[in-house]
Amino acid sequence: MGKKRFSLLTADMTTCYISKRTDNIHIHEVFFGTANRKKSIEYGCCVPLTGVLHNESKDGVHFDKTLNKRLKQEMQVAFEKKYSHEKFIEVFNKNYL
Repeated sequence: MGKKRFSLLTADMTTCYISKRTDNIHIHEVFFGTANRKKSIEYGCCVPLTGVLHNESKDGVHFDKTLNKRLKQEMQVAFEKKYSHEKFIEVFNKNYL
């Protein structure tokens, strides 16, 4: 089994970060893709989302560019608060702010 996911944005991984619902929770790696998925897991750049807000509808983060950008920006702010802006750029090679 892989590393347990945690979030820099919430301590409650059983409740959707956006809707506050507790049913059908998926853990979303905010910076996804082959290499970034692993980095997201390592640094706590994950959020719990309902399936609908994750990938089960057109409103999900994987299809909604506005929601995707919002989560990336919020996560970058949280990451930089814990680590630094320089560390964020070093790890993810991009600035979302």
